[in-house]
Amino acid sequence: MKQVIIYTDGACSGNPGPGGWGAILIYKEKKLELSGYEAHTTNNRMELLAPIEALSRLKEPCAVDVYSDSAYLVNAFRQRWLENWQRNGWRKSDKKPVENQDLWQELLKYVEIHAITWHKVKGHADNPLNNRCDELATGEIKQHYIKL
Repeated sequence: MKQVIIYTDGACSGNPGPGGWGAILIYKEKKLELSGYEAHTTNNRMELLAPIEALSRLKEPCAVDVYSDSAYLVNAFRQRWLENWQRNGWRKSDKKPVENQDLWQELLKYVEIHAITWHKVKGHADNPLNNRCDELATGEIKQHYIKL
């Protein structure tokens, strides 16, 4: 099984507001940078969209290490929040509906295909790949969004 490393980040100017996401895929010596923009979104949606977009580029099942500074994303898998949400009909412990259910369900499709290990990294620190993802995400906002 091919080994792939993915770094991701999401950003939002205002929450909600214009948002961007960035991802870096690494396979052997190859590196691919991806990014995108949404005009009206939230930070958490961008944090989820980044790994979805990155994982969608993989052409076959892979062993994937995903690195993110989003506790929301990483803890949903590592602390089994997703399992509980599904068991409870996509409701949180406070009985309120899970936000971003559409993106969580999309992400779960890739979890079925790939052997994914989720890693939490400290954001805006000394990790150059995480910092680059942040630059990609915020760059998308700067490129598309003009304050009037």
